[in-house]
Amino acid sequence: MTARSAPVLITMGEPSGVGPEIARAAFDRLGGRIGQHPLKLVGDAGVFADHAGALIPTKAKVRVTPGKPDAANAAAVIEAIEIAARACLGGDAAAMVTAPIHKAILIEAGFPFPGHTEFLEHLTKAPRAVMMLASEKLRVVPLTIHTPLAKVPAAISAQGIGETAEIILQSLTRDFGIAEPRLAVAGLNPHAGEEGVLGGEELAVIAPAVKALAAEGHRVMGPLSADTLFHEEARKTYDAALTMYHDQGLIPIKTLSFWDGVNVTLGLPIVRTSPDHGTALDIAGTGKADIRSMIAAIRMAADMADARSQADA
Repeated sequence: MTARSAPVLITMGEPSGVGPEIARAAFDRLGGRIGQHPLKLVGDAGVFADHAGALIPTKAKVRVTPGKPDAANAAAVIEAIEIAARACLGGDAAAMVTAPIHKAILIEAGFPFPGHTEFLEHLTKAPRAVMMLASEKLRVVPLTIHTPLAKVPAAISAQGIGETAEIILQSLTRDFGIAEPRLAVAGLNPHAGEEGVLGGEELAVIAPAVKALAAEGHRVMGPLSADTLFHEEARKTYDAALTMYHDQGLIPIKTLSFWDGVNVTLGLPIVRTSPDHGTALDIAGTGKADIRSMIAAIRMAADMADARSQADA
């Protein structure tokens, strides 16, 4: 088995949410493979009983009531992620696609990580993992993620911008096949601070970080006013945007690509993507879950794995 033909693994996520059903539905829609890669499902044998031939089962079992998460199921949810990550690290899988997890339930069960990204960072021993939201229209990375808005200015540093930008640029080349990637860096304040009149973070922190990156030969521009960064003509000038806080980046991509946005973890030694939505407990088991984001996540995982295989050859 080569990297080009290794399977793409799809974990079940929170079993009482829409994860298992969108995993099964996407598997069926794609005919059990994506490009040269067979698809494999990772999770409880009962949850995926109708796809037993494509299953990598967890030892831990679950008891599922749609819409009602149970901390007793946490062991199987965590095990599925571990199985997929180990397979990718060992070269037995090309990439992993994770269905949404219920973070509060996992934490209630003693899970010591805020979410997938931090857990995978731990499992793979990656120095730093970065969350990107991506679609055909836009790729965006928030520098600070689930940070209260009042605490964002203090959380922004030139070092953080530089390290995050380096990871983005490396991934754009290795995982997306862009030889000379261009990165746009947003300002924090309205009009990117208006030369210090509307805030000083741009002059004191963001501009020096951009200048340092440019001095290293990177194609980086900014700080740019976020209110003019995401229209169609502007998006043609860069390959990814680094924003300073959660909503500054996620509002544009969810407006442009609500149903086909993909959560991508950069900075890992493995390829990991996920649908850009949550467990949707309110519609679990009703058949109303939309599978477009899961399909987009599977396609992007396979494309990234192929690009990485070619870059590393």
